Amino acid sequence: MKALILVGGYGTRLRPLTLSTPKPLVDFCNKPILLHQVEALAAVRPGRGGRQGEGRRRARRAGGRPGLWLSPPVRRRGSAPQAGVDHVILAVSYMSQVLEKEMKAQEQRLGIRISMSHEEEPLGTAGPLALARDLLSETADPFFVLNSDVICDFPFQAMVHFHRHHGQEGSLLVTKVEEPSKYGVVVCEADTGRIHRFVEKPQVFVSNKINAGMYILSPAVLRRIQERRSGGLGGQAAAPVPLLTRCPLPQLRPTSIEKEVFRSWPRRGSCFWMDIGQPKDFLTGMCLFLQSLRQKQPEQLCSGPGIVGNVLVDPSARIGQNCSIGPNVSLGPGVVVEDGVCIRRCTVLRDAHIRSHSWLESCIVGWRCRVGQWVRMENVTVLGEDVIVNDELYLNGASVLPHKSIGDSVPEPRIIM
Repeated sequence: MKALILVGGYGTRLRPLTLSTPKPLVDFCNKPILLHQVEALAAVRPGRGGRQGEGRRRARRAGGRPGLWLSPPVRRRGSAPQAGVDHVILAVSYMSQVLEKEMKAQEQRLGIRISMSHEEEPLGTAGPLALARDLLSETADPFFVLNSDVICDFPFQAMVHFHRHHGQEGSLLVTKVEEPSKYGVVVCEADTGRIHRFVEKPQVFVSNKINAGMYILSPAVLRRIQERRSGGLGGQAAAPVPLLTRCPLPQLRPTSIEKEVFRSWPRRGSCFWMDIGQPKDFLTGMCLFLQSLRQKQPEQLCSGPGIVGNVLVDPSARIGQNCSIGPNVSLGPGVVVEDGVCIRRCTVLRDAHIRSHSWLESCIVGWRCRVGQWVRMENVTVLGEDVIVNDELYLNGASVLPHKSIGDSVPEPRIIM
């Protein structure tokens, strides 16, 4: 199988971290966001065969705790996936050279092929499918499509098993959220459960089920993905042109997988899920990820004096005496935490240094930052790369651009340029 990961955006919601590093390479729980997905894909293995009707009955009976739903859309014409993921295609644009260099190093380690599909401009969720169509249609096997902002349990093996047996062209994951107005909402028919339509960021409540940003599609789907009408969402529309035609890049327009492909029936699954594309959600996703580690791989979490709750500490990080670390903290490689520091619900990235008696809660401390003594930071304060915070300052919801030195307190949330 193949997988296409959409990594072409600028990462504006996660600034200031993405001003110096492409969003897919921002460290999430001591590993680049993209690598969480790629490693999970590389771990996918072929499912066992079986009669299609029998598999469909099993899929319909499948349950689990409230979480994700697997949704098959229109009738499939291609064959079922017969192999694990051995080829990952990245739809890249911003800082593509940095991404390519990093992924080349991972390609050999993971034993899979990683290719780049370059966008000159953002092309929505389905435009990258057109650019990568030659790679995606090399075989008749269905392929994964993933949004790069998502962190979850990545139930790829369950998706493959489900997709092989339901007899449709594609599968979509759906999840419930508390604030659906931030996402693309899925509206289902009450009597059948069939997906009726998608509503992008509704201003009034229509559903709390959203598109989780993970799909399996058949190559036949590529023929029906059409060009976004030239007038845009609200303008005069021209006749759509199939994206599968071999048109030059300027003729491609942003378009949507959901609008062009899916008519589907949701199926209940089991998984935590979070879109970590902005700092507040990044921290929430960290908490969910650490809780998942507690349940599945507790040996990866730190324990000992001063450690409270779920805490992930790289072996090369150093923690001083009389500290209180946790709950929900991630300390990256080379991080130094001096004596008497309190850190709660924070991510501290590679080579950052927190000096003695500082207090941090709900913060993201960027690479190689220096936080002085007796500093207090809270309320989703985010430090970009190589920021210096002088001693005895208070930062409340500050967003500090890279390579800045902060000499005064920031009592109210604002951007420091």
